[in-house]
Order: sequence, then structure tokens, then C-alpha cells
Amino acid sequence: MPSLNTVLFDLDGTLIDSIRLILDSYHHTLRAHGIPARSDAEWMRGIGTPLRVQFAEWRETPGLDRMIETYREYNLSNHDACVVPYPGIADVVRAIKAAGFATGLVTSKNRSGAERGLRLCEIEPLMDVIVGADDVENPKPHPEPVEKAVAFLGADPLRTVYVGDSVHDMASGRAARVRTAAVLWGPFTRGDLEPTSPDYWLERPADLLTLLGLE
Repeated sequence: MPSLNTVLFDLDGTLIDSIRLILDSYHHTLRAHGIPARSDAEWMRGIGTPLRVQFAEWRETPGLDRMIETYREYNLSNHDACVVPYPGIADVVRAIKAAGFATGLVTSKNRSGAERGLRLCEIEPLMDVIVGADDVENPKPHPEPVEKAVAFLGADPLRTVYVGDSVHDMASGRAARVRTAAVLWGPFTRGDLEPTSPDYWLERPADLLTLLGLE
């Protein structure tokens, strides 16, 4: 199999530890709109998909756009105080870029929120392409987001790996015919991700350097 030369990353749960904020943002939104609460576990099943997917139950109501606005207002106002990069991940991305690999971000966040997360990690300039939920018609787990990043970079899918933490990341990468690497420092366990049959398992960020032959 050809060696890898392109690395695509998910954002939440992969580069930044933002899951608690995401869950709190969902809980706040339901409270603000007088909707009965959902458990963390219920929201976790959709982590990695866009807000319109998570709020799909209310898509026929006039309040859907307002719910999304409420979520984003809360999330962004608390973002910088609650979100941190995973330890060591920024150094890993810098090493990958310095070694000449093409890089990209493929996320279910809108572009503006994704860029904010990357700035927090101080790695925004290191991404050659950013594909957010507002850049595609079909979000993850559909292959379109990964395919769009691959096409923009002119990359070979067989030499590209998508690094993510959720089943939706793995499904999107698999459908786009790139290789997939499941991270285990995010919110999901090996047992959660095993059904998606990732090509690689990453226990810690530095394992990605080993995978790429940089360590």
C-alpha cells in the first residue's frame, strides 16, 4: 500500500477537548426553548454531525433556526473559557506540516466556529483546507466532506488518512476511500469505534507521528 502524504483531521474530540461544552450547549438550548431535557448519552450519539441533524426532531417547527442560534450564542460565548487543545496535539500537527505533508480540517462545525477552534490551538495557518458543515450539501457520515478536502488538495485517497474520534468520522472516511485513524483520547472508546473497522488506532497524539514515519 502506498505511503501516506496527506492528513485530514476532525476537530471536536480530535484536536480540541470541547465535548463538555457541546453537551452543555445542547442542554442550555432545550432549557431556553422549554423542551424536556435529553441525557448526555442521547446527545453523544450524534456528536460529529451538524446541528441540523442533532435538532432534526424539531426541523418542522418555526423555532428550529432560533434553536440553532441559541446553541451557537451559548457555545461561542463560553468557547474560549471551556475549550482546550488536547495535550501534545498542536506539536504533532506542526511536526506533520514541517515534514511536508498536506493537511486539512474536515468538521461538522460551520467554518467560523472551526476557525475559532483552530486559532485556540494556534494551528489555523497549518491547515491547507478547511471543510465545514456550511461547505457541503451532505455532512458526515456522507463521504462528501472528506471527498471535498481530497479534491481541493489534489490528493490521492489511497495516500490520505482521516483522523477522527467518532463513528461518523470513520464512516465518512471509509466511504470516501481514504484510510481512517480512530483516536482514543476523545470521548469514545475502542468498543464504540470498533464496528467501523478503522485502519489505524491512535492511543495518543504522538502515535500519529509513528504512523507517518516521523518518530
